[in-house]
Amino acid sequence: MDKPRKLSELEENIINCNICPRLVSWREKVAYQKRKAFMDWDYWGKPVPGFGDPNSRVMAIGLAPGAHGSNRTGRMFTGDASGDFLYPALYTAGFANQANAYSLNDGLILHDLFISAVCRCVPPSNKPSKIEMVSCQPFLEKEIALIQPHVIVVFGRIAYERFNRMLLQKQQQMIFKHGAVYSLNGKQTLVCSYHPSRQNTQTGRLTVEMFGQIWSTVTEIIKTL
Repeated sequence: MDKPRKLSELEENIINCNICPRLVSWREKVAYQKRKAFMDWDYWGKPVPGFGDPNSRVMAIGLAPGAHGSNRTGRMFTGDASGDFLYPALYTAGFANQANAYSLNDGLILHDLFISAVCRCVPPSNKPSKIEMVSCQPFLEKEIALIQPHVIVVFGRIAYERFNRMLLQKQQQMIFKHGAVYSLNGKQTLVCSYHPSRQNTQTGRLTVEMFGQIWSTVTEIIKTL
């Protein structure tokens, strides 16, 4: 069975997941109530699978769908402020064919990049519980096993910590900080970035230049592969 087909089957399993009652209730409530600006939208209101190039060498891992972003559109980092910050950087670095993402049918194509997340359902207050993240972890593990990325970019401390727990061998002297780069058992490289959330970008904690440097670093790494 080829990789795209396996990813398609995994995507279907993710979309049909109802394991976490709190998240199921919340994602559906948000999809029903909607936001005033999007009252004409038919919200996705389901778990959001990863997406991108099945043969990518780079994988980016975020935290969870946004209430009126991915939970509305059905695609990671699409239709909200985080995506508005992310995709121009990806376009500039050559990982995306366009600098915007607003719907499943907007023509966005990722090159050499697959985007996923720790949690697939929108959590209340953007805070999934540890149990919810553990329940969702097998989906991420299977995506990584199928994609087999050489470079993994984690957005934010929570994504970093969750990925770190997934490592089979404990890594020494690894701490999360923006721009940190770590070799993982000589097989993969981990790149740490602040999450492109509005909380970080509007306060200046994460600037366009800082985020651009992350993707410049990733580009330099894959040049050596």
